[in-house]
Amino acid sequence: MPKLSGSEAAYLLGVSTDTLRRWEKEGKITSTRTEGGHRRYDLTDILQDKEDEGLTILYARVSTRPQIKDLDRLSSSTGNLRRN
Repeated sequence: MPKLSGSEAAYLLGVSTDTLRRWEKEGKITSTRTEGGHRRYDLTDILQDKEDEGLTILYARVSTRPQIKDLDRLSSSTGNLRRN
């Protein structure tokens, strides 16, 4: 599974990055560190936390205009997706 930055993980969970760091200290969530010392959170761990709330999360990282257009089209057809 992909690794998320702190801000990406916080966005998916609907919390602040400070809350993520606090949860990490409390042992509620784990992260790994990059060589530069930045935290990375496993998407699997983030999704497990959300399962308790009965939510479905779609995570898509796009880099080209056709991919962005596809994501926008999917978002408009479902009406429930947020684009960050």
